[in-house]
Amino acid sequence: MGRLTSIIGVVVVIGLIVVSLSLFTVDEREHALLFRLGEIVESDYEPGLHLKTPLVNNVRKFDNRVLTMDARPQQFLTSEKKNVIVDYYVKWRIVDPVQYYRSTGGVEAQATQRLQRVINDGLLSEFAKRTIQEVVSGERTEIMRVMQERANDEAEIFGVAIQDVRVRRIDLPPEVSGSVFERMRAERARVAKDLRARGAEAAERIRAEADRKRTIILAEAFREAERIRGRGDARAASIFAEAYGQDADFYKLYRSLEAYQRSFRQGNNFMVLDPGSDFFRFFNESGGGQ
Repeated sequence: MGRLTSIIGVVVVIGLIVVSLSLFTVDEREHALLFRLGEIVESDYEPGLHLKTPLVNNVRKFDNRVLTMDARPQQFLTSEKKNVIVDYYVKWRIVDPVQYYRSTGGVEAQATQRLQRVINDGLLSEFAKRTIQEVVSGERTEIMRVMQERANDEAEIFGVAIQDVRVRRIDLPPEVSGSVFERMRAERARVAKDLRARGAEAAERIRAEADRKRTIILAEAFREAERIRGRGDARAASIFAEAYGQDADFYKLYRSLEAYQRSFRQGNNFMVLDPGSDFFRFFNESGGGQ
């Protein structure tokens, strides 16, 4: 009885091993290839549980998700014969696992290496057509679009599709950066000097215009003041003439009194005059004259 139990146990264990070797699962994030003695016999597997023949069949699985190839920065030559250091990355995924396996042996490192050669050749060609300014700002988007289309055409033989090509940054080599910085600084200094010169010219023009307007305003004000003063003097003279005409003797007396007041205002004035002069006639004659 004990021996029978042992045999049954061994048979159950062997059965479980056979079953485990006969079953395999495919995740929705995976591609699966079924091989029979090294030859691909099945590739179109849906996610789930599947059967295979133990020892005869084996299964290889490949990632179905979008993968990232993070390349090392590379040097490329522009149309100006200047080197630039480009740091880029590529998003790709396996779309044909059979072709992918046949082209790369199913080794991701080999696939990324071949993709990098394709991208590098494309970037080398595109950068050679453009200047530094164009590749840095003006046409970077266009370069990425052309690169993605070109890389996809060449990557079909690997069984992969390029989802995106992006440039992180573009730098100049260290030996070039210093001279470029100096040229940029000189250019900025030239622009600043030009702006300051224009500002000084505008300031002089504004100052001259302000001085001209000031001179005109002062001249017009002086002219108006003189005109008003002239009218006042004329009016005063007219009033005096009118008053003089009404009573000439009183006007002479009034003017003489004003002269006396101005002459003797200080109290210590000293004058040498003839007492019989016309200045003292109102002192000498009660009638103020003949």
